[in-house]
Amino acid sequence: MTRAVVCLPTYNERENLEPMVRALGEVLDPSRDRVLVIDDDSPDGTGVVADALAGELPWVDVLHRAHKEGLGPAYLAGFRHALDSDAGLVLEVDCDFSHDPADVPRLIAACEEGADLALGSRYVPGGATVNWGLVRRAVSKGGSLYARVILGVPIRDLTGGFKCFRRDVLEQIDLEDVTAKGYAFQIELTYRALLAGFTVVELPIRFVDRVVGGSKMSRAIVIEAVWRVPLLRLRALRGSL
Repeated sequence: MTRAVVCLPTYNERENLEPMVRALGEVLDPSRDRVLVIDDDSPDGTGVVADALAGELPWVDVLHRAHKEGLGPAYLAGFRHALDSDAGLVLEVDCDFSHDPADVPRLIAACEEGADLALGSRYVPGGATVNWGLVRRAVSKGGSLYARVILGVPIRDLTGGFKCFRRDVLEQIDLEDVTAKGYAFQIELTYRALLAGFTVVELPIRFVDRVVGGSKMSRAIVIEAVWRVPLLRLRALRGSL
């Protein structure tokens, strides 16, 4: 049985991909864990690097997508691929080293010890963000606070994307009904897990802003979260989530 599949979405991550995959190989068990690279037809040749790694490393798989649609759709494609296997756990990890590969075993252990969803959290005691400017920090922390208040949940880092799901969480969520692409995608998955009665835990992490490549953050991603969060709450009250 496959213990865990690490979903690694990429778009123009040619310089980061190989170091990240090899770093994950140092902390995973290749005999029972896998890394799934989900590439959205990166024009910089990231997909070619991914194929080369898959040819060399038997625990690496590649899912090529026809075009860029956003982080949410890429992860959903990865989830479906992982669920088609016998994986017990499915993880979200950024390819730009914002998420420290060394923290992956902690998330896996939390789920093996009883959590249904383990979140790497910047905003619990012991968590931190590094190399962020004041505006970026305010947008991220304010977004999590905004979502927490409107949704009425205790999770402090709702916008974070460093996660480990037990497969039954993803099986119970209606993935076809999840259409968000950025921050809102991360908020929605955690909220749906809480609504379904699953146990969600936050583990402190040190989040470091990327060194290589450009940020995928945009105004559209922020605006999407602003209007989708109240809609999620309304749908939950109506029983349609």
